[in-house]
Amino acid sequence: MAASFDSDKAAALHRHLHSHLPPEPALRVKALESLLVERGLVSTQTLDSWVEAYTEEIGPKRGAQVVARSWLDQDFRARLLENATEAIKEFGFEGNATGNLKAVENTDTTHNLVVCTLCSCYPFSLLGMSPAWYKAGAYRARAVREPRKVLKEFGVELSEDVAVRVWDSTAELRYLIVPQRPAGTEGWSEVQLAEIVTRNAMIGTDRDLKTGAA
Repeated sequence: MAASFDSDKAAALHRHLHSHLPPEPALRVKALESLLVERGLVSTQTLDSWVEAYTEEIGPKRGAQVVARSWLDQDFRARLLENATEAIKEFGFEGNATGNLKAVENTDTTHNLVVCTLCSCYPFSLLGMSPAWYKAGAYRARAVREPRKVLKEFGVELSEDVAVRVWDSTAELRYLIVPQRPAGTEGWSEVQLAEIVTRNAMIGTDRDLKTGAA
């Protein structure tokens, strides 16, 4: 008996199966993880430890500590802006992703924005894993061509007297933005200040940090 094929049923089955599966990138990651574990190249515990480290311990917390220190210690701030790679060694944060690191500061008249137009170079040893939008082609292309429009989409509206400087990261040079310290934080400790520094502020898609004050 000849086999029969019902395209509608096949399509419905396809949709049903994929409704229970994670997105394609997640599938690829899971497949790669399973292969590495199966071949004994890495253990599940090691992978879990790395994920926890970058989400809970590193994340943007390291960068936030650096920024908070720069707000409190003018000598450190000067060293950071002169040679960020050397300055962050005081924290023990150096690594391959920060081997050549440049810090730039926002001011009343300047706003900085970081992008990687070629791929997605990023100082992950300071900021943790890069956000999905940072790696997206639309952001990488538009941040250079129309940075003010991109910033507006992130909720950052700048007056015309504020210049926007776009910094293009590479495998050899990566950037850390030092946002402005919010008013009303006088007397705050370094720990308190670090808690209000956001990852996006250190990329440049956030500008006015929230203090939680009424």
